[in-house]
Amino acid sequence: MNGYKTKKIRVGRLFIGGDAPLAVQTMWKLPLSATVLDDCITELMTLEKMGCSLVRFSVPDMESAEFLGRLAERVSMPLVADIHFDWRIAVRVMDFPVSKVRINPGNIGSRDKVANVVKKALDKGIAIRVGVNTGSLPRNIRDMDRAEALVTAAEEELSILESLNFKDVIFSLKASDIETTVKANRIFASRHQYPLHLGLTEAGPLIPGTVKSTAALLPLLRDGIGDTIRVSLSDDCRKEVLVGMEIARASGRLNMGVNIVSCPRCSRYSFDVMSFLKKAQDYLQTVNKPLTVAIMGCVVNGPGEAAHADIAISGVGKTIYIYKQGKKVQEVAEDEAFEAFINHIESLI
Repeated sequence: MNGYKTKKIRVGRLFIGGDAPLAVQTMWKLPLSATVLDDCITELMTLEKMGCSLVRFSVPDMESAEFLGRLAERVSMPLVADIHFDWRIAVRVMDFPVSKVRINPGNIGSRDKVANVVKKALDKGIAIRVGVNTGSLPRNIRDMDRAEALVTAAEEELSILESLNFKDVIFSLKASDIETTVKANRIFASRHQYPLHLGLTEAGPLIPGTVKSTAALLPLLRDGIGDTIRVSLSDDCRKEVLVGMEIARASGRLNMGVNIVSCPRCSRYSFDVMSFLKKAQDYLQTVNKPLTVAIMGCVVNGPGEAAHADIAISGVGKTIYIYKQGKKVQEVAEDEAFEAFINHIESLI
């Protein structure tokens, strides 16, 4: 990695940038209301166990600001308020213990409006993310090269923030295409030391969105560019976190959570890997200790993969074998395999 050094910014109990670990985040998919707050808290706890560091919420009106405020008062996980069009919503939501406010220079308004947001953020010690997207660029720069336009919009907002002596700021420069996103972030990282939030905006459904996000984020992360990531999928929050964690691990920037090695299954299988994974995956996603877990279907590659895994499971006929650090530790019947496997993982964490 080339290692672009950035400022270290406090976001609630979390730090982003500098020598802080890469943070994986997601965005809440549904409107907030009084009736869903308890369910939201439960889901936030699950996302946190999966490795999610912070969650962003859209705040389109004052009522939403009140609901997000109530939620922020009840959880320790850093929450981010996403504000568009009305600067007054940003000011109001900072009366509550939110950890960061995201504004868009294409629609938040004049310098005076930004100044009001900044003043409140300074008073409350709240970080700001300037989120620049190709879909909402200021009109005067929309005819530029799209990557250059993203950088220009970010730098125009940066000049305002610095003139107001505000430096607790994170930037994101996002497009829906890979080339523009990579180019814009490389340019910005070469000029500035502010932390970067990486993502490919509107990446699409699970499979296309995963492929495109990986293609955009992985080369940047491997070059040391990026301090937090969000994978924007037309799917649920857990899938966004799961994909984000896998990209982070593949980049070498994150060493936590389970690395699952599993065979694709063929006609030789005697242990049903696919069914076992469906049963085990929710649990495995909540294990934050760095472990390599191999789930193999037959004797061709099973023993070899088991030798390189912290824990492995495979089978021949009706007998299931469990391995730890390459050594067979238990033989179990098929109907006992899941419970035994989980117990062995628990013994490692």
